[in-house]
This record gives sequence, structure tokens and C-alpha cells, in this order.
Amino acid sequence: MTIVDIYGTLDVLDMLLLVAAGLIGGIINSIAGGGSFITFPALLLAGVPPIAANASNTFAACAGYISGTWALRSEITTPRPRLIVLSLLSAVGGGAGAYLLTLTDDHSFEAAIPWLLLFATLVFAFGAQLNRTLQYWSQKSSKLGFAHLILMQVLFIGVSVYGGFFNAGLGIIILSYLSLAGHTQINEMNGLKLLFSTTISLCAILLFLINDLIAWQETIAVLLGTLIGGYLAGHLSKRLPQQRVKQAILVASVGITSYFFIAG
Repeated sequence: MTIVDIYGTLDVLDMLLLVAAGLIGGIINSIAGGGSFITFPALLLAGVPPIAANASNTFAACAGYISGTWALRSEITTPRPRLIVLSLLSAVGGGAGAYLLTLTDDHSFEAAIPWLLLFATLVFAFGAQLNRTLQYWSQKSSKLGFAHLILMQVLFIGVSVYGGFFNAGLGIIILSYLSLAGHTQINEMNGLKLLFSTTISLCAILLFLINDLIAWQETIAVLLGTLIGGYLAGHLSKRLPQQRVKQAILVASVGITSYFFIAG
């Protein structure tokens, strides 16, 4: 059986482009977040409509999330009970976001993309300052400390809803949330980012499957690349200096946002 037989009407050059985009995107997702800057536009270029491209991108990226999580599993030191609670919250939020996407038309979705990404970029850029301010006020009073705890849970659900609605920039927003929540070790943050991206995406994918939003031929091509790239980069990220990884995250977030504002 030839490649053309497997992919049917999908052009061979398009297939190679999508595999390459998936490979690069999987690496970027595991190291810094923002791999959808490569994979989402590639799906659009291959002729997939915006909402279907987003759903397909979520499906394909999930392979990289899973393989990257496995590669970084030893870096995650957060207590298991808390991991279970956050994973359940992320799954619920991801499902809610995916449901909202099924109610949205392509035109409205396209108009929202740059602004969603701008929000992600601003949160990441100023996350450290916001975290210091929140930590300061939470220590001034037990009531403020409790309010901070509740705010973090609500914010995490909001992040998960975002991820179910729009996969691009999800890793950057999760890293921003983790910074606000007080995490400082970039390798553990990357592991948690990939874990929660997995739970959010799996729940969203279930709704996408029910609503038949996946462009299967294009998705499989991207998935092959993300599966390999995510696993390789999961090991690579542990060898990179923390400051370099943070700089890569900021570059990725600015690049994603700029692209979608220009393209829009």
C-alpha cells in the first residue's frame, strides 16, 4: 500500500508539510508551548476550515502531550491527590470549552483567535509580577489567603475552558497559571503543562468526535510528527537552562500572537 493509497485525496506534498509541521510543533510544545503556531496554520494551509482545523490540531497535539508527559513524569513532584483534583477540573473545563466551540461559527472563531492569543502572551509576560502581588496580599490576611486559593481554582477552570475552546497557546497559558500558583521549577512546570494539556484535550476531543469535527487525513499526518517531536523534546527540555527555556516561551508567545494579528 502506498502513501497515496493511505491518505486518499490528500496531496503528498501537503502530507509531508503536515508531518514536518507536527514534528516541529511537538518539539515546541514540549519545550516552551506554542507548537500550534506551526501546526494550526499548516492545517489551514492544507484547506481545513478554521473550527475543524482547531479540532484536528487538538487531536494531533494530544499525542505530543501524552508522550511528553511520559518523558517528564519523573519531574512532577506535586502530591498525587492534588494532581487528581486538578486533572478532573481540567477535564471538566476542557469539555465545557469544546462545547462552546461547537456552538461557534467559523467567522466568529477567526475573529477571536488573535485576542485569545494576546491574552495568553500578556499573562505570560507579566505572570511573575502578578504572582508576587498575589502572594503578598495572600500573606497579609487568612481571608485573603483563602480568597487567593479559591481564585486559583476558578482561574484554572477558566484556563481549561480556554484550552477546550482553542488549543493554540494553551501551553503558554498553563505555564502562566502555574507561575501565578507559585511554581518555580521549569521542568516540573513543563511536565504539569503537558499533563493538564492532555486531560483538557482528551475531554475536548470526545466532543469533537461526537460532532464530527476532525479532518482525519490531515490530522493523522500532523499526529505522526507531534508524537515523535513531543517525546524527543521531553528529554531535551531537561538539559536546557531554565532561563533559556523561559526566553523560548516568550518568543513563541509573541510569534504566535503576531502571526494571527497579521494573518487576520
